[in-house]
Amino acid sequence: MRVAVTGSGGRLGRALLAALEEAPFTGPAGPIGWDLPVLDLDAPEGIAALLERDRPEAVVHTAAWTDVDGCARDPELARRRNGLATGVIAAACAARGLDLVVVSTNEVFDGERTDGLGYAAGDPPRPINPYGASKLVGEIAAMDAYEAATGVRVGPVQGPFPAPARPQLAIVRTAWLFGRPGADFPAKIVTAAERARAAGEPLRVVGDEYGNPTSTGDLAEAIVELLGTGAPEGIHHCVNEGAVSRAGWARELLRRLGFDVVIEEVPASTWERPSRPPLWGALAATPLPSGEPMRPWTEALADDLPWRLRARAGAPG
Repeated sequence: MRVAVTGSGGRLGRALLAALEEAPFTGPAGPIGWDLPVLDLDAPEGIAALLERDRPEAVVHTAAWTDVDGCARDPELARRRNGLATGVIAAACAARGLDLVVVSTNEVFDGERTDGLGYAAGDPPRPINPYGASKLVGEIAAMDAYEAATGVRVGPVQGPFPAPARPQLAIVRTAWLFGRPGADFPAKIVTAAERARAAGEPLRVVGDEYGNPTSTGDLAEAIVELLGTGAPEGIHHCVNEGAVSRAGWARELLRRLGFDVVIEEVPASTWERPSRPPLWGALAATPLPSGEPMRPWTEALADDLPWRLRARAGAPG
């Protein structure tokens, strides 16, 4: 199976290419990566030429405008890039009989749950910010395109099924991605902690926003597992196990790094910003085809730390 990845230069896109390189079903040619300037979300109609040129059998759409504050400043641009462009890509894939995986976000939910449970794939989306709204537009546009092509409306995954003889759509929602090449939440926390320690001040971290820290490598492996079944169809929630606050995540990270700094928990309202994140952004994971859940986020974080430690020490890699 030839698999193409949009946004192949991004954090998840890179992890996907690496995972697909190792997958037994991708063949000797390996995966195909599409990124700027080859594929531009401001000109998504270019997808048709790429599909004709490279002839993939499946596409994983990771490309997105993920600057949530930028999306809040320009909601219409967010809608075009994350929503309408996804619809164009989905229509082109469906028309050619290709499987498509669309990567979406926990921010399609409002974050107002108070029961401590993660949002299930069948829960009604209700985004509270333009980023989440734009990603929901993309989900719906992809569903519309595949329903028009197949007569089937994609819904929450119910379990493993035989591969149908038609193009399939998977919506994969995830949350709080971290991993190489950096500039993620852990990297920002380490930088902030160094500044706080140098100033002799506590590190202030949001304590009332919750989610599932998720390794890009683990998410990539989960998507590859879905593709490998030949039946990826459905709405999936793919996150590392466990929910934690931003402050809890920072505390665990700095503890494992041996970083001595006091953490002061503050509410998200402490800082004015254009975008308002869902305070309870935890997702309830859907079963993977293997039947095994993705591992706890603490284990994924532990495996992610060696390269960060080398980077702090100035060592290569």
